[in-house]
Amino acid sequence: MIEERMANSLKAIPIILDGKGVTPEEVATVAFQNESVSLGEEAIKRVIKCRQMVEDLVATDQVVYGVTTGFGKFSDVHISSEDVEALQMNLIRSHACAVGSPLPEPTVRSLMLLRANALAKGHSGIRLETLQLLVECINRGVHPVIPSQGSLGASGDLAPLSHLALVLMGEGEAFFQGKRMSGMEALVQAGLSPITLQAKEGLALINGTQAMTSIGTLALMKAERLSRMADIIAALTLECLRGIPEAFIDEVHQVRPYPEQIRVAANLRQLLTDSQLTTKQGEIRVQDAYSLRCLPQVHGATRQVLTYVRDKISIEINSATDNPLLFVDEEMVISGGNFHGQPIAFAMDFLKIGMSELANISERRTERLVNPALSGGLPAFLSHQPGIASGMMILQYTSASLVSENKVLAHPASVDSIPSSANQEDHVSMGTTAARHADQVVENVAKVLAIELICAAEAADFVGNDRLSPATHVLYDQLRTIVPPVWEDRSLSQEIEKVSVELIKGNWLQAVEAVSGPLF
Repeated sequence: MIEERMANSLKAIPIILDGKGVTPEEVATVAFQNESVSLGEEAIKRVIKCRQMVEDLVATDQVVYGVTTGFGKFSDVHISSEDVEALQMNLIRSHACAVGSPLPEPTVRSLMLLRANALAKGHSGIRLETLQLLVECINRGVHPVIPSQGSLGASGDLAPLSHLALVLMGEGEAFFQGKRMSGMEALVQAGLSPITLQAKEGLALINGTQAMTSIGTLALMKAERLSRMADIIAALTLECLRGIPEAFIDEVHQVRPYPEQIRVAANLRQLLTDSQLTTKQGEIRVQDAYSLRCLPQVHGATRQVLTYVRDKISIEINSATDNPLLFVDEEMVISGGNFHGQPIAFAMDFLKIGMSELANISERRTERLVNPALSGGLPAFLSHQPGIASGMMILQYTSASLVSENKVLAHPASVDSIPSSANQEDHVSMGTTAARHADQVVENVAKVLAIELICAAEAADFVGNDRLSPATHVLYDQLRTIVPPVWEDRSLSQEIEKVSVELIKGNWLQAVEAVSGPLF
């Protein structure tokens, strides 16, 4: 997974969990750099106060969903005070039935962080010692094995989060120091002890949207970096095709004042400054094809999507998403629906669509580079021995395949719903499926952009890489550190993978910005 390579490009900062102010950047820092976390003082007070309310409800045998009743369709079944402990333990064991490949370690770390932050808001009724155990598992590197499939995304991410809770109970499986072992063994090796869940705690741990939100947060961080790299790669391609940067002058974009479109146009002007390869209107052609001329409009629209997704993610990672919620000062216990993942489901489906288009237009630029009918004089498929050597011919095939796969993945998961729990839970979001697909789309986009960059660098050698702008020449030089010129045909599979990783890591972006100035 590309996200596993991002660690070196993120700056470590201390993280205090207060249920309010965690940012996507902080989530990524904990995920990739193993940054430790701690509970804020006010959060601790809220958690203790809310827990006392739960104890009082149990002591007076009041009817509270999931505390003194069963779950889902069993919500009308009364649970006696002597059985509330068994109720919570059975909940976790029965619900831990997710399947599929385990979520990557960074995703699991972000999931644990987000669950702890939600509990720190003080509306869930969990004991402080249980929350502290979760925090210590993050800090000591006890990472539950959480299968990736099995969530409907509406009673929260019940199945995935149950695998997290199992480990706190000393059950299930976990990774510790790179080894997969039993949950109990992982806790012991980390110097921790399991807890026995008490009233409300099982439900507090698993009722929430943290699986979909953790996947979505990390996918967003990757997507934001790729969107900026796409501008740089497109600028390099435009130079190799002797494109016309007049389409990017500020006046054009001020009369259609989408902020993101204006900023992408500004990026392109910065990136193409002092290029000796760009042309003027009428010098070679009057206007460029849309995949070049409409870069601000298309890339800018993707940035609009990312702005929307960031807004929703930023709210969700600081929200109480379990049920019921306890409001101590108001002395209220309310069964609501904050566990429903519809906002994130929509956001992830939107992310899929926006990023798919970033790949679509990139693939069209790759086609223009390799197609002699469109490239303006470049050799067919950028081959140094046309006919004998195929050059970049099949790179475009691979790009087209990834783009087509994205079109399937971009079908919105959120338009689906299927009833569960004997129709008590009769509408679900499929938000976790949307997030998983969004992450795969983003990874595919990285590979499509890597292919365009490899082809553009090869084209630059034909038109004169010494005539590139200072900014795009930096990218060309960075690319050449891992992809030498293709003088003779060779397998480029591993090089495509390596380049896609570098595009995500962000080091190349920083190198270009050192010359061009900051990019939006």
